[in-house]
Formats: sequence, structure tokens, C-alpha cells
Amino acid sequence: MNPVTELRRQKAALRQQAEAARANQPAKDEISRAICRRFADLDEFAVATTVMLYVGIRHEVRTREFIQSTLALGKRVVVPYCDGDELSLFHLHRLDELVPSVFGLLEPPAELRDLPARRIDILDVDLVMVPGVAFDRQGGRLGHGKGYYDRLLRRARRDTLRCGVAFECQVFATVPMDEHDVPMDRLVTEAALYVRPSGSTGCISAFADFG
Repeated sequence: MNPVTELRRQKAALRQQAEAARANQPAKDEISRAICRRFADLDEFAVATTVMLYVGIRHEVRTREFIQSTLALGKRVVVPYCDGDELSLFHLHRLDELVPSVFGLLEPPAELRDLPARRIDILDVDLVMVPGVAFDRQGGRLGHGKGYYDRLLRRARRDTLRCGVAFECQVFATVPMDEHDVPMDRLVTEAALYVRPSGSTGCISAFADFG
């Protein structure tokens, strides 16, 4: 088996294991609130002007209450939406602006997303909340395999904080990564805040647990 095929096999197996773990996670609402509180305690959140948040669906960490509270703080909140094979960013004013789209996602309708004032460049984002299927404590992240977030995050500023959020049951010893996968600077779960030392590159082994 060639290395690329083996990596895909490893990712598929871990993805299946992680999906099952988070599907079986009890008390998702309560635990999601704890995760979002930890995210809100980040120093980078306190100083961020523009924050990218995702709208949780199905078994993901639930974020809608947190989006509401972040809007109430007066921060500029942007949410992603599928734009062909890429993610584009929308300046959200109210949660009820979003409508159901493909894959059960809540996204802005065309009449709003096409307004120039509502389109945000990733270079304007100070802090990104990143969902994922599986993570490790070294900054590794495994998504659904389409590469949407990796392509977006590669275009972000170097000082933009990339923070994964997940249930602790989604955290594994090692997540297989390739050169196209973007590592996280932080990972927030209900159990801990994992911090990747600044100035590091790639997926490293010195994640510090401040939980």
C-alpha cells in the first residue's frame, strides 16, 4: 500500500471512530456551553475585533447561543458558507438571517451574501473557531475530508489564532496529517485548553495543557 493510500485509510478509520464517539456524547448542550465559556476566556477573544464562528449542526459542539452572546458583546461576527469548493465569509448581524442549505448547514441566502458590505476577507479575521471530527494535543485536526477549512486557513494572517473546539472524546493521541493540513494553535474542550507554543511550525509534540 502506497503512503498516500495508507494515510487516507488511517484518516477514514479515525474519522469513523471519532464520529461515533461524538454522536454518543451525552449532555451535548451543557458541555457545549462549557466549551464556549472556555473559548470566551481566551485572551485572544477578549482583544479580537472580528471573530469567525461556525454554526454547529448535528453532533458538533453547539455554538448558536455563543454566537448570540458574541454579537451582544458588539464584536464583528463572521460565519462561513460554501462557495463552490471554497469557504467564503459573511458578516452576520442576526442569527435568524441564516437559512438551511445543503448538508443541513445554516448559511446566508444569496440576496444577503452578495451584498459587498457583508462579504469579509479572511485577512480581516483576528480569531477563528474551527470545528473538526478529530483532534490531537499536538495541533492536529481531521475534518470531513473536503479540505474547506484547510484552504481557508492557509490564506489567514499569520497572527490570526486558529482555535479548534471539540468534545474531549474527539481528542486522540495522534491525528494523521499531511502537508496540506493546517494545524491548530489552540484546542478547547470541556476538559482542557491545549496550547501550541508560539513560533512553532507543523504538527509538534509540545502541546501544553492548561486545563
